[in-house]
Amino acid sequence: MPQSGPMNILEAVVLPEWIDYNGHMNVGYYNVAFDKATDGLFDRLDMGLDYVKRENKSFFTLQTNVHYIGEVLEGTKLRYTVQLLDFDPKRVHAYFEMFNADEGYLSATSEQMMVHVDLETRKSAAMPDDLLARVRALYDSHRDLPRPEKAGQGMAIRRRTAEAG
Repeated sequence: MPQSGPMNILEAVVLPEWIDYNGHMNVGYYNVAFDKATDGLFDRLDMGLDYVKRENKSFFTLQTNVHYIGEVLEGTKLRYTVQLLDFDPKRVHAYFEMFNADEGYLSATSEQMMVHVDLETRKSAAMPDDLLARVRALYDSHRDLPRPEKAGQGMAIRRRTAEAG
């Protein structure tokens, strides 16, 4: 049955060491924070640390696109959601959103493409059938959700035709 929205995956707090000289969360720590949300997804689908130890296989991130939307400060409570956008036997395409949990606004997004890897050969490998079935089940529950506006966006300076560079 389709979900009414992306799946809640993690709650966290902005740590003091994540703050930069501007007094807000440093851009590098957004990736740390989204990595923790990714771990939450992996644990939910039994493809996290226990899976790595048991199967000697894991997921490597191929590409990440982060949008910084709303400032977060030290101590801000964060809430993360995830929406599975696509998958195939070797890859998972996920879209995460980070919200200021107290004020409710969207703080950042992270779109990620991950590949399943055999840690012995260090090469991509198809997911085992049971894992692929769990990924498919989550995708099926997200399939009819609207595609996030920021998903798949490239980066460019948008100019009006009369404007010079």
